[in-house]
Amino acid sequence: MVALKEFSWERMVAAVEDVRQRACRATSALRQAGIPHVVVGGNAVAAWVARVDREAVRNTKDVDLLVRRRDFARVIAELQSIGFIHQNVAGVDLFLDGPQGSVRSAIHVLFAGEKVRPDYLLPTPEISESEAGPDFPVATLEALVRMKLTSFRLKDQVHLIDLLEVELIDESWCGRFPAQLSARLKQLIETRDRES
Repeated sequence: MVALKEFSWERMVAAVEDVRQRACRATSALRQAGIPHVVVGGNAVAAWVARVDREAVRNTKDVDLLVRRRDFARVIAELQSIGFIHQNVAGVDLFLDGPQGSVRSAIHVLFAGEKVRPDYLLPTPEISESEAGPDFPVATLEALVRMKLTSFRLKDQVHLIDLLEVELIDESWCGRFPAQLSARLKQLIETRDRES
């Protein structure tokens, strides 16, 4: 049986702020060390969506960080120096936020220019496919959409719908990607249109 706490706006706001602070601490340390990095995943989607409509932003609990494999030993050293704990869980490199940190809210590492899974059609973007943000660099919109179409899990589809809803992307984007990814985007658009 799950132990329920009282409803709390403060707890909800704190959860979002914890993610932001975690992302800022990590990226600040890497920036100061001169280690190239890019925030991808749900936080990058939120950053793009907020540029259009902050009310459409969807919160996320973890931080996805793109780095170059050749820099990874330095990434480990820098993040551990500010209290993160490196672990490899089921083949995924991640950083827990201290000894009490949760895998659920960890910083997850992806390597630039490499496939996340062998069966993925495309590798992750290169570090150069990024734009500066106020707190950290984020993937370009095209690189982010390509990543989401490549993995295409349920949460990736939801993120793509978020981008569609604020009109950052539309059907004209289908021509930018290989046929398999274009078909996924087209299918998602058709499903959304049918259900709206």
